[in-house]
Amino acid sequence: MANTNNIEDKACCDTDQQPNKQKKQEEKTSSTFLQTWGSGIVSLAMLLAGIAADQLGQPAFFQGWIRICWYVLAYLPVGWPVLVKGWKAILKGDVFTEFFLMGIATLGAFAIGEYPEAVAVMLFYAIGELFQDGAVNRAKRNIKALLDIRPESASVQRNGQTVTVHPEEVQTGETIQVKPGEKVPLDGEMLSEKSSFNTSALTGESKPATYNKGENVLAGMVNLDRLIELKVTRLFNESSLARILELVQNATARKAKTEQFIRRFARVYTPIVTFLAVGLAFLPYFFVENYVFEDWLYRALIFLVISCPCALVISIPLGYFGGIGAASRKGILFKGSNFLDLMTKVNTVVMDKTGTLTKGVFEVQKAVTMDGITIDWLSLAADMESKSTHPIAKAIVEYARTQGKDISEPEQQEEVAGHGLKGKVQGKQVLIGNQKLMAKEGIVTCADAAGEVNTVIHAAVGGKYAGYLVIADELKEDASQAIEAIRKSGVRELIMLSGDKDAVTQQVAKTLGIDKAFGDLLPEQKVQKVEELKKDANRVIAFVGDGINDAPVLALADVGMAMGGLGSDAAIETADVVIQTDQPSKIATAIQLGKQTKRIVWQNISLAFGVKLIVLALGAGGLATMWEAVFADVGVALLAILNAVRIQRN
Repeated sequence: MANTNNIEDKACCDTDQQPNKQKKQEEKTSSTFLQTWGSGIVSLAMLLAGIAADQLGQPAFFQGWIRICWYVLAYLPVGWPVLVKGWKAILKGDVFTEFFLMGIATLGAFAIGEYPEAVAVMLFYAIGELFQDGAVNRAKRNIKALLDIRPESASVQRNGQTVTVHPEEVQTGETIQVKPGEKVPLDGEMLSEKSSFNTSALTGESKPATYNKGENVLAGMVNLDRLIELKVTRLFNESSLARILELVQNATARKAKTEQFIRRFARVYTPIVTFLAVGLAFLPYFFVENYVFEDWLYRALIFLVISCPCALVISIPLGYFGGIGAASRKGILFKGSNFLDLMTKVNTVVMDKTGTLTKGVFEVQKAVTMDGITIDWLSLAADMESKSTHPIAKAIVEYARTQGKDISEPEQQEEVAGHGLKGKVQGKQVLIGNQKLMAKEGIVTCADAAGEVNTVIHAAVGGKYAGYLVIADELKEDASQAIEAIRKSGVRELIMLSGDKDAVTQQVAKTLGIDKAFGDLLPEQKVQKVEELKKDANRVIAFVGDGINDAPVLALADVGMAMGGLGSDAAIETADVVIQTDQPSKIATAIQLGKQTKRIVWQNISLAFGVKLIVLALGAGGLATMWEAVFADVGVALLAILNAVRIQRN
């Protein structure tokens, strides 16, 4: 009852404090708005008042130094921060920045008496910067929205009581409670019978998922049904949620080639246009009759304003940022914008079978015992598999349990990669694995087993063949849809590589319409197959897998894609793209998002260069004013930003 009262008291306190929290939030929002937009509002009001006075014929009170001071005061709220940034950049040795260009252009306009235009250029530039900042911040919020799902506390059972601690203080093996509506704080195994969870934060899927006793629940999921208990399987910093957050936060560190080029280009482009502007102001003196310095200086200042590269420098990274954010909301995590670019070039998709196209949830269809075998080989086989996390091992153990077998751990166990297990159980030497393991150990198998289409696992005890299990896997619901969508996205060839028996592999490939399939492959043979494909320089290969044995191939492929929900840590760490939903249909989604992002980026490049070149030519010829220059700079930047933001709405 004490715990219940504490909860009720806390709820009452929270209710009482809610209006205060809301009031503080409103005050904070109002304060932030004034800090962000206050200077722009002041400058705009003074500029409009000054222009109105000019249009009225400059009354006596608005002439001479009063008029100049008025426009200087209108300029300072938006211009001073830009001038300070430009000066600090110069002190650091970075002279030719956009702050330098805007500072020189507007101060020059003051020098030749174009006061309203000087204020207007800086005002619109400042407003443009605010919109740019807002768009960038929105993209960052979209990408880092996962940070909001980090649980701040965990209810752990200790010494017969439930105590609330930070998730970082909980150790593996401890039992935690999660109430309805609460976020799961750590990865854990369900101890309760079952419950439904909202997994959208991790997978992008809005449909709730039901987890039963013994299944793994991930940190960040929201418990929907009832009070549940979980046995913690991973520390907080090693949880799936922590891994996802790390991937997302590091995603922007790897830049696409287009983004890298634009940044390098801006560093060369800016000093060039500065010197061209200087030449435009002074060189006509030697070639033009009736040279008027103020006219050519005005043209040079227009040239500087137009040439500012901020539309390119901001909108292109924003495009990639938006692409990564849009993908993360769909349960696809790109580890860098360079992989968004690479996805657009993929023309060959190579896939693992188990856990990628199939559910990886195996069931034993039948167990066949050889004549004359009296030993309980099924129980021994289940004991041998009890420490393995492989889906087939789990299926064998579960089947043995349904047959009333007691499961114990093996005395010795050795994994033979791509073959199976061997070791000692209850004092007996036990082998359990595929046909290759039996052949390697010199054991003759049953001829009937070779005729089975589904996966066959053989067992031998004491060097004598004992029997075999027939195990089947199911295709994922969206497997067929995935293959069709991948083809429509422009991929010319689909290949499946599997360690499963070739007959099963070929059957799955035929069902799905995959071009080529290879079964009975060891991990190193998968690597060899991909190396053979890479000899064709025209191929850009994406490999999709989920198991620890797929890690070498994921690293070898041009783009490695891992199934992140059921996939192994090794596969997820090695991959370039992680599909959190475990849905193969997301492969095509990733390709489409990459293409859409690249299309938007190149639209922005074309828009910025096209408009700037036209207005530059008009400005140099004296046909464009500062107002056209403002549009060519700030206007184009805003259009590019709005275009880039489109992808975030996907």
